[in-house]
Amino acid sequence: MAAVRQFAAVLSAFVAVSLVISARLNRAQPAPYMDEIFHVPQAQKYCQGRFTEWDPMITTLPGLYLVSVGLLKPVALLTGAEEGVACSTVLLRATNVLFAAGNVYLLWALLRKLHGETKDALLQCLNAVTMATLPVLYFFTFLYYTDPGSTFFTLFMYLLCCHGNHILAAMMGFLAVMFRQTNVVWVVFCAGITAVNMVERKHKPQQNANVFLTLYNSIRTVLRYLATVSHFAQVTLAVLPYAMQVLVFGIFVYVNEGIVVGDRTSHQACLNFPQLFYFFSFAFIFSCPHLLSPSQVFQFLKCDVKKLVLLLALLLLSYVLVNHFTYVHPYLLADNRHYTFYVWQRVFQRHAVVKYVLIPGYVFCGWSLLQHLGKTRSPLWVLVFSVCLLVSTVPQKLLEFRYFIVPYLLYRVHVRVESYRMLLAELCLHTVVNAATIYLFIGKPFLWPDSSEQQHFMW
Repeated sequence: MAAVRQFAAVLSAFVAVSLVISARLNRAQPAPYMDEIFHVPQAQKYCQGRFTEWDPMITTLPGLYLVSVGLLKPVALLTGAEEGVACSTVLLRATNVLFAAGNVYLLWALLRKLHGETKDALLQCLNAVTMATLPVLYFFTFLYYTDPGSTFFTLFMYLLCCHGNHILAAMMGFLAVMFRQTNVVWVVFCAGITAVNMVERKHKPQQNANVFLTLYNSIRTVLRYLATVSHFAQVTLAVLPYAMQVLVFGIFVYVNEGIVVGDRTSHQACLNFPQLFYFFSFAFIFSCPHLLSPSQVFQFLKCDVKKLVLLLALLLLSYVLVNHFTYVHPYLLADNRHYTFYVWQRVFQRHAVVKYVLIPGYVFCGWSLLQHLGKTRSPLWVLVFSVCLLVSTVPQKLLEFRYFIVPYLLYRVHVRVESYRMLLAELCLHTVVNAATIYLFIGKPFLWPDSSEQQHFMW
């Protein structure tokens, strides 16, 4: 009970701060902004019962609008509020504050499930809040975007999956896909780790200094396990709810002739392998208090012959991927309202050699992330996660940090945190970035030469 009371106090503080920021941002920008000019009118059409009307510029499924109407319409009926007020921009944005609070709870529940209930309950509460304030996620709490809801239902799916409630988990996965189609990858992820967990409960993974040998033996164990008819039937039954969701999604893709709904011109899939390196860098930066230490760097640089050969092979492979598979979306260089514009302009475009100079850093970041995951997860779990990470990031042509939110949180929630010092350093990092971004959005609007409308800096 003490842990629940502490969590309630921390969550209340989180919600109070978020409401204050939300009110301030709504005063600074009361009208729909950026992608909201599509999302808000579409939600208002649904609020009016016009479910057959669709803006062709919207590329995601209507989960955000359906849930918003489901939340706001009953409140309007009970309070007698006018329709225009019930589905106003302010209240539509407020639904994301609810999702943000829900994300704090889900992250806290996942921490307790994955790491157990610790003696220091406050540490787990602060850990959940720290993850929920991941800057690229927290900023969109205050606008009407799909990210908080998409994250909520994906985390809910994973929590239910961890508890073995696979039917409800698959239902949450369906809702997650309704917010963003690429979340189907994390439905597959839940199916994969369900199978892995069933095998590893019967056959504990044998640890070996050679991670590749461990992985090879683990895969052999899985194949032998599935070769038994009764075991194969048990695994099939467990993953069937996820498989049904994937089948439904496959039918949708076939009928729709693609994943994207609406305007597809700016969402062409490609093999943009450096997206994986951008994710590693993003994740390393925002979790660096847990990853970066002199001992970590020394361990990475400490090489025997085998490790040196592997490192050189990874560097060579990374060079080939960067050299032949780097894509630059037109949007990236056309809009100076986003962090990615300045990252690309002031880092990658500074000199042609920069993208190659960064390769050793990518390898170190990737090694650090996977090594830390390996401390709490089995090699097979890490393999399933890595494959899903690859599938969810590489086909994206546009460098968009929002696409990294779900895989980042699924990685970060498995990092064991036992020190207030590292956690507070991470929270301070998030707070500084959030404060700077919100200050720039609210306090530093600017004008484009060919427009009289105020522009705001954002993620």
